[in-house]
Amino acid sequence: MRSSVGNTVAVTGATGFVGRVTLDRLVEAGWKVRALTRRDQPKKNGVTWVSGALDNIQSLHNLCEGADAVLHIAGVVNAPDEAGFEAGNVRGTASIITAAKDRGIKRFVHVSSLAAKHPQLSFYGASKYRAEKLVGTSMLDWTIVRPPGVYGPGDTEMFDMFRLAQKGWALLPPRGNVSIIHVDDLARLLVALLPENEDVTAQIFEPDDGLEKGWSHQAFARAIGWAIGRRVTTLHAPKFVLTLAAHLDRLFRGSKAKLTPDRASYLSHPDWTIDRTATPPAALWLPQISTRQGLKDTVRWYKAQGWL
Repeated sequence: MRSSVGNTVAVTGATGFVGRVTLDRLVEAGWKVRALTRRDQPKKNGVTWVSGALDNIQSLHNLCEGADAVLHIAGVVNAPDEAGFEAGNVRGTASIITAAKDRGIKRFVHVSSLAAKHPQLSFYGASKYRAEKLVGTSMLDWTIVRPPGVYGPGDTEMFDMFRLAQKGWALLPPRGNVSIIHVDDLARLLVALLPENEDVTAQIFEPDDGLEKGWSHQAFARAIGWAIGRRVTTLHAPKFVLTLAAHLDRLFRGSKAKLTPDRASYLSHPDWTIDRTATPPAALWLPQISTRQGLKDTVRWYKAQGWL
């Protein structure tokens, strides 16, 4: 395995929820970071901000200049239609692969999603699946990570669950199980995967919090309530109700809607747990944050920010 000391990594998605935490972990580990951004960012030790976007190939060439590896975190999780997912997740991935190869970079770590396991369920999952295929056939030294539900301080995707739980309620999909991971555990994994290592080359990993069978929707909602200090009443909605709620969310919150028809489709699937045979090598990475403690920390952060 090659040391990260003195090495440079090109990072997409560095200004997002997972990216911000991963950026800190990369710098702590000794990586020099070139990070893509659409907007001006405050100066950060160890980080060179590169202006650009996934649909600007010249900016991706600039991003990859002098880099030893690429960490592709950027992705579209919410779009109004299939074209939006295609542009962000498929064409964006194709562009950063091209830039990496043109700059002579071999190491490529790609952040996908557990949704890619069932691409027939949603436009989102289908786009992540197609992006994985591009990575897998790129001839690069690649590793793919399929995170399950990611939570933690700074997260906006699961925040509605916390806000509703504070009122004593949880609106849930049809009964099923999910895997969960804290953002800091995921960030540590991404950093651990970057150095060249034959044990992780051409592998797809599915990490989580270590809970053997994952969480039932009800148990996870009640764990959020426990973290807030409220007893939560759980309501399981059938798929058609979720889809109706998604249309209403889009109507009232527009592009800020968190529950979309596409998301309602894949949330209704009964099993979003990881494959235990696809977990990262234990010698390389193990989850460190218990979910109950992680939820407590997340609630504390939301309250400090005035969100709860």
